[in-house]
Amino acid sequence: MSEQTDLTQGIREHLGQFSLHVLLVFATGLTIGSERTVVPVLGEDILGVESFFVIGSFVVSFGFVKALLNLYAGKWGEEYGRKPVLVLGWLTALPIPVILIYAPSWSWITVGNILLGINQALTWSMAINAKIDLASPDQRGLAVGIDEAFGYTGVAAGAWITGVIAGQWNLRPEPFYFLAIVVVLAFLISIFLIKETVQLAQLEGDDEHHDANLPFVDVLKRATYGDKTLFAAAQAGHIENFVDTLFWIAVPLYLTSQGLAIEAVGVVVGVHSAMYFLQIGTGGLADRIGRRPPVVVGMFIAGAGVLGMVFVDSYLPWAVLAGVSGLGMALLYPNLMTVPSDAAHPTWRSAGMGVYRMWRDSGYGVGAILIGLTMQFVNTEAAFYMTAILMFISGAVVYVWMEETHPDFGTHEPPAPAQEAPGQVTPED
Repeated sequence: MSEQTDLTQGIREHLGQFSLHVLLVFATGLTIGSERTVVPVLGEDILGVESFFVIGSFVVSFGFVKALLNLYAGKWGEEYGRKPVLVLGWLTALPIPVILIYAPSWSWITVGNILLGINQALTWSMAINAKIDLASPDQRGLAVGIDEAFGYTGVAAGAWITGVIAGQWNLRPEPFYFLAIVVVLAFLISIFLIKETVQLAQLEGDDEHHDANLPFVDVLKRATYGDKTLFAAAQAGHIENFVDTLFWIAVPLYLTSQGLAIEAVGVVVGVHSAMYFLQIGTGGLADRIGRRPPVVVGMFIAGAGVLGMVFVDSYLPWAVLAGVSGLGMALLYPNLMTVPSDAAHPTWRSAGMGVYRMWRDSGYGVGAILIGLTMQFVNTEAAFYMTAILMFISGAVVYVWMEETHPDFGTHEPPAPAQEAPGQVTPED
């Protein structure tokens, strides 16, 4: 294959590498999904944790570590390339199954989730950036949709498989043997089969453009508060992760308290995550109609699904409403992430997406604290009400402030460059 062909963007042109990154993001989802059903119940039934807030602590550690590493993963991906960061992410996952199998106390689970946060930040950040590198600009929504669809299908599969294993055998160690196999295979694929893609991102932009090569601090400011559209995306990403946290902490404990068997709980949690596979369509849809409509609609649908779960009391309605909330997430999730990828110059796109993902995934930590405290001091149902109300408020902010960022018909314009001070000399390249 010629160098010119190698440096041509397009999913079809790079189908082999694109497919490997799809496989790896599926493995990333399997890794986190393997904890979704089993670990909260493990804490309550095996390790004797009685406090809902303490049980939520393992998600707090995960969320804040993942948020911080998301920020730096994007920066490192620009400086060192995507592949080294990806390999490092899978290297940090190798001890996780061992910790979950042998942990003598809940504090060990929390430590394991710190490693999980590092793994998820580095591997998922590089998976999405590599796919965007490989895809052409008019396939960006499709690339993000495929990434998130297969990643969250992995979450669903991991939750379901480990729930079945736990129901047939024990809460541990058997479910985590499965996790160990996933982590080792993903680590080996990252080392031996994945190729670098950062050079493809460098094809897209003109380094002489006024928006190119922003310093990292300026990217952080721009993507946090310097641009109303990017702020709307960041706060929406932060709040929507409350829904994911709810299904990680509150839903398994709530459903088991209602008498639902662990295998059935795994199905309900898995149905929610399985709906994320629809992102393979919703990302492509946004390439045709824009990012903003599916984000707005998704915020309200996801909130409604969460709210409805406290008004029903049997297996099938719980599963249906879990699916409704998952449908809302499928509409909003990939398209929120495409907003900063649209708005960023290619020279700092990875870093800009890292800032968005930092604010988004800090929602795990903040959400776990608020959900855990609400469950501890009010009741479990109140956590569902709180999450739904916050989703509705956040959706309203998106409706009011987010402009369309689609590269062909979007209305969003980046902020004007700062004016040079009188007498300031522009350095030569």
